[in-house]
Amino acid sequence: MGVFAHEYPNEAGIVRAALASSFVALLLGGVMGLIQALHRTGYVQVIDDSTYYTVLTLHGVSLAILFSIFFLVGFFQWAVTDSLDRPSEDIRFTKLWYALMVLGSIMAAVPILGGFIDQTEISADVLFTFYAPLEAHPLFYAGLAVFIIGTWLAGIDWFRSWWAWKQKNRGEKTPLRTFMVLTTMLMWYLASAGVAIAVIFFLLPWQLGLVGGVNPLLTRTLFWFFGHPVVYFWLMPVYMMWYVILPKLAGGRLFSDPLARIVFVLFLVLSVPTGIHHQYVDPGISEGFKFLAMTNTMFLLLPSLLTAFTVVASIEHGARQRGGSGYFRWLTDLPWNRPAFTGMALAALMFAAAGFSGMVNAGMNFNYLVHNTLWIVGHFHLTVGTAVALSFMASTYWFLPKITGHKVFSKRLGLVQVVVWFIGMVFMSNAMHRIGLAGEPRRTADPFYDGVTFETSLGTISELHAQIALGSVLLVVSLLLFAAHILLSWFNFADKDAPTPDTIPPALSGPEHAPAVLENFRLWTAIAIGLILLTYTLPIAAIVSGNGWFGPVTTFIGDTSSFLTGLFHAVFGVIP
Repeated sequence: MGVFAHEYPNEAGIVRAALASSFVALLLGGVMGLIQALHRTGYVQVIDDSTYYTVLTLHGVSLAILFSIFFLVGFFQWAVTDSLDRPSEDIRFTKLWYALMVLGSIMAAVPILGGFIDQTEISADVLFTFYAPLEAHPLFYAGLAVFIIGTWLAGIDWFRSWWAWKQKNRGEKTPLRTFMVLTTMLMWYLASAGVAIAVIFFLLPWQLGLVGGVNPLLTRTLFWFFGHPVVYFWLMPVYMMWYVILPKLAGGRLFSDPLARIVFVLFLVLSVPTGIHHQYVDPGISEGFKFLAMTNTMFLLLPSLLTAFTVVASIEHGARQRGGSGYFRWLTDLPWNRPAFTGMALAALMFAAAGFSGMVNAGMNFNYLVHNTLWIVGHFHLTVGTAVALSFMASTYWFLPKITGHKVFSKRLGLVQVVVWFIGMVFMSNAMHRIGLAGEPRRTADPFYDGVTFETSLGTISELHAQIALGSVLLVVSLLLFAAHILLSWFNFADKDAPTPDTIPPALSGPEHAPAVLENFRLWTAIAIGLILLTYTLPIAAIVSGNGWFGPVTTFIGDTSSFLTGLFHAVFGVIP
């Protein structure tokens, strides 16, 4: 097989477009993050406190939604096309879902950017967690809906390719990368249904004036129905990178193909019925339902631990193939001079730390102490900010030559970039966790209050603020290095030779050892739906019985009896 850009030029064009969109969002979101960090810590305040929330919204939406998902669809398009060794069934359909994602992004961005202009009433200062009672312009919600529909069509596109491949390869196991894509998308269809319902049936009608109000707890619950599994939507392509690319870069092969498939099936089954653990402090949900969500969340440790074992075993095999020996000395024989390997390895190391802080968040008793503090922000930056972002950037150094036909500009510059990101995140996330334990709140432009002091067990608040500021500066420096390096590589400024064709080596334990039941996507999806119904049916019923679908106000649809009475009076002229 030749270079992907030459073998599949149409699909490579879509991948390049998706990655370009992703990197624009990354740079924009990163700059907004720097403004936030310097404003909160008091070092440089170039915006008003009220504008801070516009910056925070742009930061969250740009990075948590646009950067991560645009990169994901580009990477998945490559994975499906390359592993099935067949082009898209209809490139026009592929271009359609990408165009819808771009259109939705622009629609959502317009009201967010409107928040910077005092002369307009168009705004969307609702943060990444855009549930009620915060209100955004209808264009924001409509844009989100269009964007999500684009991702749904992308999944359909990949299922079409798989189904066509299946018809010509009956009895064969689905290639691992395509298997990972399909299980990820099945999980996404289930998870995104929650936010789609919230946006289409509640938030958008509310802002269009079709209903007089909403049930805030219901929209919050529907958001977190999506809000926690979306983390795994970001992480599952990262896991694919760790399973597929890391072992190859280490000089070896994946330890176990069947174990990788089991991990992705577990994520499909277990990811969605966990969102209520974000709502431990919500008084409208009973403690029993919260305890069930906590239990479900703890089960998610299993696929992560299986991944840790499989990935470490795979790279150890690679190191020993390169001559490594001893219990730990083999670590020195890994290719630490390659930015793709070093960046993903450091991202995995930080993700291990995120797992420990995540267990604190998942536990009800500990969560009460840290829920509304900067600890949560620190955890979030270890997951999407490091495990995801650093893996995406690092993998680009391996991935980019395949879709452009040009080698990267400089491995040394790439290595500097990933290490600077790692150091910056160590400073910032560590300080956020520690300052969160001191009680400093999140989601506020100014954490300083009259008569309120925060006490730390080690160091001072000022020292921790300095670490946050320093870390944010280093992260933006790393981003600028990344952007410059990608441009130099993309347009081949160094005039380097074309890359040589490259393949993914087979796993030590191949797909022939995988149980056939793992290919039964209907079974695993049905089990996932069953767990979702068990977890969410009673809590949502309780929420609705207390305040109705649209809150306690009389609305077009919300109060059913009032609505029927009004309809009867309008038709017959009398009140029954």
